[in-house]
Amino acid sequence: MKTNKRNAGFTLIELMIVVAIIAIIASVAIPRLMAARLSANESAAISTLRSLTSAQAQVQSSGAIDTDGDGAGEYGSFAELAGTFPCRVSNAGTPGAGAVGTDELNPPVLSAAFGNVVASQVQRSGYVFQMYLPDAARAPITEGATGGFTGAYPGADNGEVLWCCYAWPVNFSQTGNRSFFVNQAGDIYQYNNKGTNVYSGAGAAGSGPAGDSIFQTGSDMGSPVCNVAGGLTGQDGENWVPVQ
Repeated sequence: MKTNKRNAGFTLIELMIVVAIIAIIASVAIPRLMAARLSANESAAISTLRSLTSAQAQVQSSGAIDTDGDGAGEYGSFAELAGTFPCRVSNAGTPGAGAVGTDELNPPVLSAAFGNVVASQVQRSGYVFQMYLPDAARAPITEGATGGFTGAYPGADNGEVLWCCYAWPVNFSQTGNRSFFVNQAGDIYQYNNKGTNVYSGAGAAGSGPAGDSIFQTGSDMGSPVCNVAGGLTGQDGENWVPVQ
């Protein structure tokens, strides 16, 4: 008695059907995975800014940085908060450089990863973060290329009450979409990156927001942030709105 046996393996048509099915599944799954990754990175950026707010409040209230010696603490840079760069000190009542091995914050209020400052920026979970402190005229200045301050120091009095930080995607639409902002008030703002400015990339000049991008008055960190409801955009001309 003969038994018909089917040839082992797939026919060309069957292979084409399998490939088509895989392609359909991939076309649905990959965008969802990318969207989930973007959402996770944005959530992580917001969480980082909230943690930064707590860290700044802690170091300011402790008086660990007091460059005019008046007993009122000042806010710090990334490297200072992470304990990887000496904190600024009072030099006869004016800001001066702290000593290596002596004036680092101990214990630090941020993890050492935030001390990995490159081009005055820190990267975390697909986002670039840049901190600004005010000078004597309340204009924003950022820390040195590898962290801390060694020359142009923040103003002592203004540094007691003002700071801000921006966060934007390392690669827009791939590691994140929105850009974010927080300052001493603790309120986080977002910009959808769909206006004239698309903030993306690390290190390159102009890749991220300028220090006064969200403020109503140029070069003044003490001025109000943009008020979309009142018809006022930031210095960058974009609409920054509170994160809900």
